[in-house]
Amino acid sequence: MPFRRSSGENRMLSSLLGRFLMPAFANVLPRIGETERAALESGTVGFEGCFFEGKADFARLAAIPGEQLTGAEQAFIDERVTELCDMLDDFAIDEAHDLPAEVWRFLREHRFFGMIIPRAYGGLEFSHAAHAAVVTRIASVNLAAAVTVMVPNSLGPAELLVHYGTEAQKNHYLPRLARGEDLPCFALTSPYAGSDAAAIPDIGVLTRREWNGVMTEGFALTFSKRYITLAPVASVVGLAFNAIDPGLSGGTQQLGITCALIPVPHPGISIGARHRPMNSAFMNGPVQGEDVFIPLDWVIGGSQNIGKGWRMLMECLAAGRALSLPALGAALQQTSLYVASGYAGLRNQFGLPIQRFHNIARPLAEIAADLYATDSARRLTASTLDQGERPSVASAIVKYHLTEAARRAINHGMDILGGKAICAGPSNLLSIAYRHAPIAITVEGANILTRALIIFGQGAVRCHPYVLREIHAVEQHDARRSAMPSSDMPAI
Repeated sequence: MPFRRSSGENRMLSSLLGRFLMPAFANVLPRIGETERAALESGTVGFEGCFFEGKADFARLAAIPGEQLTGAEQAFIDERVTELCDMLDDFAIDEAHDLPAEVWRFLREHRFFGMIIPRAYGGLEFSHAAHAAVVTRIASVNLAAAVTVMVPNSLGPAELLVHYGTEAQKNHYLPRLARGEDLPCFALTSPYAGSDAAAIPDIGVLTRREWNGVMTEGFALTFSKRYITLAPVASVVGLAFNAIDPGLSGGTQQLGITCALIPVPHPGISIGARHRPMNSAFMNGPVQGEDVFIPLDWVIGGSQNIGKGWRMLMECLAAGRALSLPALGAALQQTSLYVASGYAGLRNQFGLPIQRFHNIARPLAEIAADLYATDSARRLTASTLDQGERPSVASAIVKYHLTEAARRAINHGMDILGGKAICAGPSNLLSIAYRHAPIAITVEGANILTRALIIFGQGAVRCHPYVLREIHAVEQHDARRSAMPSSDMPAI
């Protein structure tokens, strides 16, 4: 019979091993800063954690409820979204480099910009599943309109206000955002801090200045941001900056990344020349500020949230990353499959519809199989969000795989359409999407980064049953701490 140690003996062995290995681990383990810690510990672990543990629990998967839309949500998709899609001419919008004025009015009138805002503040208060379904449907017709709708409902002022804003901030901004009276953007990316967003060099110095005739405590901001979607048309800018208090001693002056809301126009702020990502029609541009003074009341959540901006962003990013770009990825796949399969059934060569040829049927089948698998993952993740989870790793998985599958689908579609696909014009239903596909690959975490740092890096640490606890043990110099429960100790 195998011999099993008692729980006391297991704890003693763990303690001895911990003391013996602690110096070696301490020497090789890099120091984890506060920004890295916030990113590493953000969100929750769900079914995806099973794979990193090496044991898939499909009963746990089956227990996750499927996405369900309310009657109001389904009616909005069937009526308002359908009406919007009928207004969208993909080629005309691309040529004009902007949405028509009547589309902007329609989006405001029917509160497309307030899908995530509670009804108490005039928003639609849609579920995550409904939000994703709306963006997917719009993106299947026109990507610029979908991006314009998705940004105010993704990571940005509205979501940060709902979760962290003061009552005064919520009461002022949320109704205006829901009505489209204010259009928001969120400025995070710096020319010198792209993938390493936590290293933003933008500075806010704590100071006192006269504000509305009264000496007021606030921040003097100097910043430069780029690639900010909706910046050229924004009337309120959400801003992430590094807060500094020069009145503190040298080692404690850095207060940490902080998030604030700034109305536009505002003294010292300028919106630069519009960017044109792949010459797309959606609004995108740089935002700069030189010695911009803002009172502490403009910090999201007030003065108590100074220095907490990075954790706020990391906690909210899981939702945006799980919905927006995956929705675009699903839409691009749907469009590619619809257009390519339709064309392959109509186009005849060598006396047969080209869909009868293996080299056409194979990529069509690949698009269909990819879409079935990836869209199922997207819907599952949206459902877990509606259950209150914040799946940071799962959101990265679906963002990566949906956008990569979209790129494959568009490429297959272009191959199938051949000469028709490379002649620009209103009858070419794929060329604009083909040009835009790299945008989705890059936004909200470039896929090359997402795969390495979030899926495998954060995933291996967060989802592993012991690694994160062992890191904490080394940081706390707690040699007695053992991550392995006694019940999991192997028999000898």
